[in-house]
Amino acid sequence: MSARDFSTQTSALLDTLCEHLFSRLQTGEDVNVNLDAEETLYLRFNNNRIRQNTDVTQRVLDIRYQANGRTIDHGITLSGQIDVDCRSMDVILERCRHDATVLPQDPFQVPVQNHGSSREIFKGQLLAPAALIAAIVEPAGGCDLVGFYAGGLVISANRNSQGQNHWFETENFFFVYSLYSGPQAVKSVYAASSWNAHDWAANLARSKASLELLKRPLQQVQPGAYRSYFAPAAFADLLGMMSWGALSAAAWKQGRSPFKKLIEKEMQLSPLLSVAENFSMGLTPRFNDVGEVAPQSLDLIEAGSLRNLLISSRSAKEYGLQANGASGYESPRALDVAPGTLADQDMLGALGRGLYLSNLHYLNWSDPVSARVTGMTRYACFWVEGGEIIGPINNLRWDESLYNALGPQLLALGSQAEISPEVGTYSKRSPGGSRAPGALIDAFQFTL
Repeated sequence: MSARDFSTQTSALLDTLCEHLFSRLQTGEDVNVNLDAEETLYLRFNNNRIRQNTDVTQRVLDIRYQANGRTIDHGITLSGQIDVDCRSMDVILERCRHDATVLPQDPFQVPVQNHGSSREIFKGQLLAPAALIAAIVEPAGGCDLVGFYAGGLVISANRNSQGQNHWFETENFFFVYSLYSGPQAVKSVYAASSWNAHDWAANLARSKASLELLKRPLQQVQPGAYRSYFAPAAFADLLGMMSWGALSAAAWKQGRSPFKKLIEKEMQLSPLLSVAENFSMGLTPRFNDVGEVAPQSLDLIEAGSLRNLLISSRSAKEYGLQANGASGYESPRALDVAPGTLADQDMLGALGRGLYLSNLHYLNWSDPVSARVTGMTRYACFWVEGGEIIGPINNLRWDESLYNALGPQLLALGSQAEISPEVGTYSKRSPGGSRAPGALIDAFQFTL
């Protein structure tokens, strides 16, 4: 099925189901619905050959019912057959009515309201499967390539019984891959809305160059504090910890925000650091799960000072704040870090002696009170001496406070920011991602 046909059919199905469901509501009842849909090609590669080829078409509807101060949520995977799905709507509605008779009232319920309508469509130009496979494997000939491709159309939509109507669709892909040299590997990702052979060749060439560097003698780095350069992907991973409650208004009010001291102005981050929620990147819809539309851009941290927290309507009601279109999770959905002035060609010279980190993994808060994060290095991480890469390093565990790493120890930010797409596919392919430059950080603590 073409992307256009899938979009048209999904829109028509949603229209019919909402009309059916809303027409059956009684006085005092309201319903909010969210649709997540995808038509995606999934390919898995091993040793630069196809190992799995799967097409996934799915539509998932989440229904939030409200009556008499009660709120009930139900989800269903749609069959695409109107009569079957309409009957399912009837069953869910009766189940919600029953549940509402036994649940207590929700004192912080956000009532269903009409927050308007919006429509955003980002079209892509994706290769047909046969052409795509050749486009990947032929330039990678002779490489031990392992990878995962997911590409196609992703749709998010929101409707409610008060007349609200939002639609977002984007056609894009990502290809997460690794090149292996024995037990060592280089990891990278190529993502866009249109396949570009030149861009793919350049991405692959960078990975091949890193793989050659991995063949140099292993450098046994001892625990300690080292000047470190975080490549954009690694810095994006580090900043991703902000999504774990650091910028949440509810987490702050409940005393569990790792950025409590920043919010309450007891601490300050580096004036080099400015972070915003930026929906103009087109990675994810501006509307949230209740259909509120967030500002196109919202400053979160400006020159090291906190400017805004992410505030959902529920938190606003509970804590007497002003909502700003945040999701119920109050996590950044389109994190954008302003670049600095350190050019790529000057990066190794600025690092001088220390660590070049391409990727991180296993990140977690080790001490949320002090915004301390732990994690490990992974893939293509190198020891640098005299501004030159000497060789790969052994895996290291690190443990550092963001107040230090993003504060006085932040020496410079790269002049070019890169998008790190959302690549999670646990139940569906989701839109989203972040944009970040590389970062030079002094005296970063490595513990094991």
